[in-house]
Amino acid sequence: MEKMTYAQAAREAVRDAMNADKSVWCVGEDLGRGGVFGQYIGLQDEFGKERIVDTPISESAIMGGAFGAAMMGTRPIVEMRFSDFALCATDELVNQIAKARFMFGGQSRAPMVVRKPMGLWRSSAAQHSQSLESWYVHIPGLVVACPATPQDNYSMMKAAIECDDPVVYLEHKNIWLLEGDVDRDQGYEFGTAVRRCEGQDVTLVSWSDTANVCEKAAATLANQNISAEVIDLRSLWPWDKNAVLESVRKTGRLVVAHESVQVGGFGGEVVATVAEHAGNALRGPVRRVGAPRSLVAYAPNLEDQMRVTEAMIVAAAKETMGL
Repeated sequence: MEKMTYAQAAREAVRDAMNADKSVWCVGEDLGRGGVFGQYIGLQDEFGKERIVDTPISESAIMGGAFGAAMMGTRPIVEMRFSDFALCATDELVNQIAKARFMFGGQSRAPMVVRKPMGLWRSSAAQHSQSLESWYVHIPGLVVACPATPQDNYSMMKAAIECDDPVVYLEHKNIWLLEGDVDRDQGYEFGTAVRRCEGQDVTLVSWSDTANVCEKAAATLANQNISAEVIDLRSLWPWDKNAVLESVRKTGRLVVAHESVQVGGFGGEVVATVAEHAGNALRGPVRRVGAPRSLVAYAPNLEDQMRVTEAMIVAAAKETMGL
C-alpha cells in the first residue's frame, strides 16, 4: 500500500499505463506544466512531448483529433480541464465518439478516456462548478465513471484506459488533495459498487465526493444509534443495481444523495429502479438529497446554498425512519 492523494493516484495510473502500453498518450491544454490541478506533473519530462501533447485552446479540436487517433488504434487520454469546458466538444463526444462502434458495425472503436473534472470548488462560479454526470448516462455508447477515493482514482483510471469503449471520467475538483492508501494491484470492473459502511437501518446511495459526505453522515448517525449502510456506486453506467437492491431489501429504507441538481439527476433513476424491483421491501419514505435548480454563485455564502451537506443527509435518513 502507498499513501497518495486523489490527484497523485490518477497520475500514477496514467504513468503505469503509459509504461505498459505504448499506444497510451495524453492530449489537452497545459499538460506540459502539469495540468490545472497537477495531475500530469512530470509526465511530459518522462514521456516526451509526442505522448504528453499540449494543444491550442480548442476543445472540439482536441476531442475530434483524439477520436481520429483512437479510431486508428491508439488509446488517448483527453484532458478537458473542467467538465464545463468540455461542453464545447459535446457534438464530437455525443454524436461521433459514442456512436462509432454502432455506426461502423463494430469494425472500429473509440477506446479513449475523457477526463472532465467536475463539481463545486472554492468560488469557481456558474461556469466552472457544474456536475453533469446524468447528461452522459443518458447517452448510449458512453461509460460514465465517478471515483471518490485515491484507490478508486487509481484502479478506475487503469480500467478506463484499458476499456474498449469511450469513458467519461469525472473527477471531483474538491478532493484532489484527499489522501488515502492505494494498492496498485487492486483492479476494478465497471458496474461494481462498493459498500463503504455496513448498516441495518437505512441505505445511503451516492457517488463522487458526496459518497465521502455520506460516510461522514453514517458515522454521525451511528452516534445516534442509527445504523446506515453506504453504497458508493463508483460508475453510473453501467451501475450496480444489485448492490443497491440487496441493501434496500435489508434496510427497508433509502436515501440517495448527489451534488448535482436534484431535478433530472441520476438519483431519480436509482429511486425508480428501487420502486420497480424492491418497492415492497420499503418500510419508510424514500428521500433524495441534491442541489437546487439554481446557478452556482461566486460568493461563498451563496455557493454554500448549493452544497449537499452531512447535516442534510442525516436529516433525510431520520425522515425515512420517522424520527
